Amino acid sequence: MDPADCTVTVIHSDTVDQVRRQLPREALLLDLAELFKVFGDSTRIRIIGALLHEELCVCDIAALLGMTNSAISHQLRILRQAKLVKYRREGKVVFYSLDDSHVEAIFRQGLEHVGE
Repeated sequence: MDPADCTVTVIHSDTVDQVRRQLPREALLLDLAELFKVFGDSTRIRIIGALLHEELCVCDIAALLGMTNSAISHQLRILRQAKLVKYRREGKVVFYSLDDSHVEAIFRQGLEHVGE
């Protein structure tokens, strides 16, 4: 019998109420779901993995991943909108890096989790 196949219909009201009070707001959970959707694309994951090591321009990332500048720019736009990467301009060149240490932590914890 699968543990998910609960045949008892007893609701532990105190426990349910306690957990309900501790859950984040629904809007915050929806934002979190959207963030994790951004991580659901292998190209974006590869970009984040590259930026984990070095700040790179679009051309560098495209060469590294074997993709077009246009395809990389599209993915970087999504990552910027999700506040996962930031950029700085140096003359005509735009360099991208991870937005903050939280992005690195999420990435590294994800790698650790799937590597177990």
